[in-house]
Parts: sequence; structure tokens; C-alpha cells
Amino acid sequence: METKEYKTVKVEKDNGITWCILNRPEKRNAMNPQLHYDMLDALTELEVDKDTQVLVITGAGPSWCAGQDLREYFRGTDNNPLERRKASWASQEWRWRRLFTFPKPTIAMVNGFCFGGAFTPLIACDFAIAAEDATFGLSEINWGIFPGGLVSRVLADAMCYRDAMYYIMTGDPFDGKKAAEMRLVNYAVPKEKLREETIALAEKLKKKNPAVLRAAKEVYKYCRTMDYNQAEDYMSAKGTALRFTDPEKGRETGMEQFLDKKTYRPGLGEYNRAAK
Repeated sequence: METKEYKTVKVEKDNGITWCILNRPEKRNAMNPQLHYDMLDALTELEVDKDTQVLVITGAGPSWCAGQDLREYFRGTDNNPLERRKASWASQEWRWRRLFTFPKPTIAMVNGFCFGGAFTPLIACDFAIAAEDATFGLSEINWGIFPGGLVSRVLADAMCYRDAMYYIMTGDPFDGKKAAEMRLVNYAVPKEKLREETIALAEKLKKKNPAVLRAAKEVYKYCRTMDYNQAEDYMSAKGTALRFTDPEKGRETGMEQFLDKKTYRPGLGEYNRAAK
């Protein structure tokens, strides 16, 4: 699929890894209405893009995303309720619903500032890797509001109660090392190794069966809010559906290699996806 051009977003593809780059470096990639529209369109395209096996969200320049653009997103739409409604819908649609349910693995590569509204796409991604010196902050308390949109809700999924309350109510910033310590991100690495480590994780994911990857993330994300009986029924149905829709027939291949050919041992390597 041909890569589209956008005003505030860059899309770059490299051997199965697609880099979706927030591209307002002069504003620390703060999210204005145009960026929300661009990101929504980009994610819609990439959901069905055959060249995209893993999606990485990052930012141009020294920032990942400084949150919502106060001037353009808030003040700029104060007297334009239609534009405010459109921008608000696009904002929530791409930052949470589309990204949280994206059919392929997603990685947030946090290269710098990550503030306020940027926590929503950060947490929506399946994985997050941060530069050790990246700066995170929930600074809303310092200028008269609380973390709105979906930020306060998604924080409850990603941070423990005490950590979330501390940073929401003090507005204190914290670095990538602290984010990793609190498990807000998977791990933090020196900035010069950030892209290298992100590619290494993406390459690991590319080796997995894509149909099974999608089912695995959906099962975990949806079952978290189900009771045990609902989860049991859902997973049973999902497992049956996967057996009939997986083009690679991964379950059958793995079972054959383990039980019949004795070429695969769980925990000691991967089964051969190319084997028929």
C-alpha cells in the first residue's frame, strides 16, 4: 500500500515495521485538531496495510508528545462547537479505541516529553519503551484542571493506586527510569539505544504467527473486564474461531511438531512456522 502524506504525521515503512511519527516538533508534538484527524486516517489505513506487521508510535524531534495543544485544541475551538465535537471525537477515536484494538502489535517508543493527553495513546499501545531521560508528567493540577479525556481512566489500568494519585495530585514529573520502575513502560534504555531496542522487539514480534498475536491481545484485553464464566465462554469461542481462520494453521503445526515429529519443545525455541 502506498504511504500517504499528512500535515502533522509522518508514516515510514521498513521491512514490516511501520513508524507512525507525530510530526509537530516545534510544538513538542502537542496534539491539535489536525493531528487528531491525521492520526485517525493513518491508523485506519494501516489497520489493513499488508506491509505493516508491527506499528511503532513515536515523535519527531526531542519529544514524544506534550499532550493537547492548549491554544489550538482548547482555546481555538471555544467558539466553534462543531469543530470541538469533531476534534474531540477524532482525539478519543485514535488515541484509545483504534489504537487499543489495533489488529497488529503496537509499540510506543517514547523518545522525550510525554505529558497529559499523551498518556492515553501511551497506555493504548501493547508495549512501551522509553528513553531513560524521557520526561513524563501529569501537570494538569498546576493549571487548574484534572487529567481529563480518558487519561484518569487509563491510568487505573497502567499504574498502581498510590503512584497514580501521587503524580496526578502533585503534578511532579518523572523520568523514563521511574516509568519503568512503576511498570508504566516495559523498560527504559539509554536514548542512543532506543531505536535499536524498539526494532529488536518489533523483529521478535514479526516472527510470531500474526493471527495468533491478534487473538492473544484481544483475549487478554477483553477478558480483563469479564467475570470468570464470561471469560471462559469467550476464550472457548475465540479458540475455535482461531483454528478455522488462522491461515498458517499454527495450532495443528505446533502440535504435529511437538507430538509427532519431536522437533519442537515449548520453552526451548519456536515451532517452525514454515513447515507444512
